[in-house]
Amino acid sequence: MFEKLFERGLWSSRFFVLLPVIFALVGALILFTVASIDVFQIAVKTIDVYINHEHPSHFHEEVVSAIIGAIDLYLIAIVMLIFSFGIYELFISQIDHADSEQSSKILDIQSLDDLKDKLAKVIVMVLVVSFFQKVLYTSYATPLEMLYFAGSILLLSVGLYFLHKGNH
Repeated sequence: MFEKLFERGLWSSRFFVLLPVIFALVGALILFTVASIDVFQIAVKTIDVYINHEHPSHFHEEVVSAIIGAIDLYLIAIVMLIFSFGIYELFISQIDHADSEQSSKILDIQSLDDLKDKLAKVIVMVLVVSFFQKVLYTSYATPLEMLYFAGSILLLSVGLYFLHKGNH
């Protein structure tokens, strides 16, 4: 009898994963909101610059950087969504509504390894976007620095190639 009671309690303890599921969803919502506000603000600023016929130095870099920063936040929010859906489906229950629709395979998570793989791919994309954002403000003084830059792009491309090759 004690064993059955203990096992029932142990099995019910899986509901503690609802905390990270809920808070990851809240975090994703916050990130989606912040990124959208950032895009809206840069859109308003861009309109203002062109209406007033101003053109501050490095304005294009500022616009591109702000949009890339927003993409970065969106991708991190997507990581949190995938994490929430995956943890919920692995520990609590399959999401019935997702099964009834033709949903994306990105949310089809059968094991912890599936979840890790999907998260890793999105995290790599976050890193690529962050790299691109940093490159916008990097200055190159010597040919060796340009060579390092070219090498980093080559390594990034090779990494993305192997990441994509793993899908086929």
